Amino acid sequence: MERVVILGGTGFVGRALCEQLVERHGAGGPRLVVPTRRRERGKHLFVLPTVDVIQASVNDDAALARLLQGADAVVNLIAILHGNPDEFERVHVNLPQRLAQACAKAGVKRLVHVSALGVPDDPAQAPSHYLRSKAQGEQALRTAQAAGLRLTVLRPSVIFGAHDRFLNLFARLQALAPVVPLAMADARFQPVWVDDVARAVIRCLEDPATIGQTYELAGPEVLTLAELVRLAGQASGHARPVLPVPLGVGRLQAAALRLLPGEPPLSKDNLASMSVPNVASGRLPGLAELGVVTPASVRAVAPVYLARRRRVAEQLNAFRSWAGR
Repeated sequence: MERVVILGGTGFVGRALCEQLVERHGAGGPRLVVPTRRRERGKHLFVLPTVDVIQASVNDDAALARLLQGADAVVNLIAILHGNPDEFERVHVNLPQRLAQACAKAGVKRLVHVSALGVPDDPAQAPSHYLRSKAQGEQALRTAQAAGLRLTVLRPSVIFGAHDRFLNLFARLQALAPVVPLAMADARFQPVWVDDVARAVIRCLEDPATIGQTYELAGPEVLTLAELVRLAGQASGHARPVLPVPLGVGRLQAAALRLLPGEPPLSKDNLASMSVPNVASGRLPGLAELGVVTPASVRAVAPVYLARRRRVAEQLNAFRSWAGR
């Protein structure tokens, strides 16, 4: 491969993927083309010698066509966790459809698509807009696969790592709140480390045997949402009591959070998604088949980066106190 286009490359998983590809191949590796609507969002990638961060919108068909010219493969990491039905449709369904069409026109045969664990084969069985749109996006790509697209689908559980929006969010919340009221406290997850996900994507890009396969990417442990919240609090030094609340209360809580500025930490659609266990079904191949024989444990990795973040915050606060004297 000489040119790989990574959609969503400036994000959490994209950052790890770009870093690992550059580390693996060095300056002689493939050019990694990372489009973004605002180029400064990819500034953490500027130092990587084979990464080209390009200001472009993948929602523009002409821009997407230009990005794919001369590409050997595409990785699609673009997804949203919060939104209304139209937004989920645009990101999880329309984009894969348009991407498949653009690949066909540009002659790009290889696509690695990152979906989500818990996505049903039949979209009608999905309890949330998130899962339903993810399933519809997979369907669109499998239609293109029948027409010649060399597709691999990856379904990760919740992804953790130093820059995640999951455990870090619960750590920040516990730094502010005396107690954590938590709906769906018994929802089950099988967290997977971002570096293991990146390794899986690279294996798919390099191994033709992965073409046509769907893989479930899950870590070695199944934990409830309450256990993960407690882990985030303990590791960040702000352990708070976790108070399970009924689903109805959780829905009211989610409705109230929508009124706050910025992206809400919880939505009604999230609650609906969590009714499906976010754990590997065992019916599909997983990380082991992609060469990740010993996936990282969230209990081992998360406390390291959460404690580091806590120390940085403490040092910053100490400096501010000193500077304000």
